Amino acid sequence: MFFPIPPDVMLAPMALSQPEKAWRFALVTTVASVLGGILGYILGYFAFESFIQPLVVEMGYQSKLNQASLWFEEYGVWVVFLAGFSPIPYKVFTISAGFLQMAIVPFIVASAVGRGLRFFLVAALMKYGGPMMEAKLRKYIEVIGWGTVAAAVVLYLIFR
Repeated sequence: MFFPIPPDVMLAPMALSQPEKAWRFALVTTVASVLGGILGYILGYFAFESFIQPLVVEMGYQSKLNQASLWFEEYGVWVVFLAGFSPIPYKVFTISAGFLQMAIVPFIVASAVGRGLRFFLVAALMKYGGPMMEAKLRKYIEVIGWGTVAAAVVLYLIFR
């Protein structure tokens, strides 16, 4: 149903080993991730009650799904963007977007922008930062991701 390894774990070493292909790797990663997100959306839209929800309960993710639903109600399409860029599990939000019947075009746009920003940032850091940046990225990726989420929430509250 989903790829259990975050794409960054594969993208970073690939961009580091072949910096001249970093942008291509980021583009392929973005497209594949958005296509996977669309699949999650479709599963949520058509198969949530019969197939997805029992798995969610069995895997112990019901509380995360409930939280995602609350965030969708409050923040709408911005949740998909943040999930795409941050360390929040993107797949939970793609399925949620489907079962909550979010409009598909804003979903795809928010996914593409969020995922694209994340993967092109990783590729740029590897291309221009080299091996030293890879070590820093591994150490601080969670902090960077959550810092971005916090900044986005603050900006939302200021400009709301």
